Amino acid sequence: MTDANCLERYEQYLTDVKKASKNTLASYLRDVRQLSEYLSANTDATLQTAGEAVLCEYIDALRERGKSVATVSRAIASLKNFYQYLRDQGWIEKIPTGKLIPDKTTQKLPQILTSKEVELLLEQPQCVDMKGYRDRAMLELLNLDISDVDLAAAVIHCRSKDKSRAIPLYPKAVVALSEYIEFIRPQMIASPDEQSLFVNISGERMSRQGFWKIIKHYQQKAGIEKTITPHTLRHSFAAHLLENGADLHSIQEMLGHADISSTQVYSHLVKKQLKDVYSKAHPRA
Repeated sequence: MTDANCLERYEQYLTDVKKASKNTLASYLRDVRQLSEYLSANTDATLQTAGEAVLCEYIDALRERGKSVATVSRAIASLKNFYQYLRDQGWIEKIPTGKLIPDKTTQKLPQILTSKEVELLLEQPQCVDMKGYRDRAMLELLNLDISDVDLAAAVIHCRSKDKSRAIPLYPKAVVALSEYIEFIRPQMIASPDEQSLFVNISGERMSRQGFWKIIKHYQQKAGIEKTITPHTLRHSFAAHLLENGADLHSIQEMLGHADISSTQVYSHLVKKQLKDVYSKAHPRA
């Protein structure tokens, strides 16, 4: 069977059987096609006859061409999947990818806002009209349903399909939210049945795009040059808690991480910040 036929059948399998997404399909086929081109130009082997030594040479060639660790790792994963498919179909006897080992990657730490940048962002909404009151409360709390808020207990409830967790509110957030819910929200909602805590100028649930447009507006007013995303604020929240003495298990609970290892990245982040401060400020650094 030619490489072209092999690729055609593999594409059909990914599409019809595995129901692969367009991105996954394109990625797998691209990586296998590039291997086929390498084999044709540099060896007598085909996709079906290529052995461990040839595949190792190919991966080494990718590294020598300066391909990133992520690119090489993806190529290895694609080839492992492809050769597993060939073995399952009975077109090869042995899977030749056993010696293909991805390089270890350096963990990329998330970008966060400093405490000063967070304060600058939160100070931007001016409480001179309904929008200002709404935006101040919204920046403190992000987007929730009215039923998620328990002002008496000073907590908000974050719910997913199989879990619910309570996150405490700090005093300024309670004040901003109380003022908004009591005086502003009743004037803004289009219907008394509206469940969204924060609404747009039409009185309906604010979209994610609308919310982040407002965030970008106040980011520019505050002169913050970092890119702010939902994850930026989430990472900043966690890092600042850890920096101020919160334990990892408490942060894990508030973030809803199933595994503590997902939370431990913030320890590395705080340590890196301390190291950067030391390097910039110490007279002998």
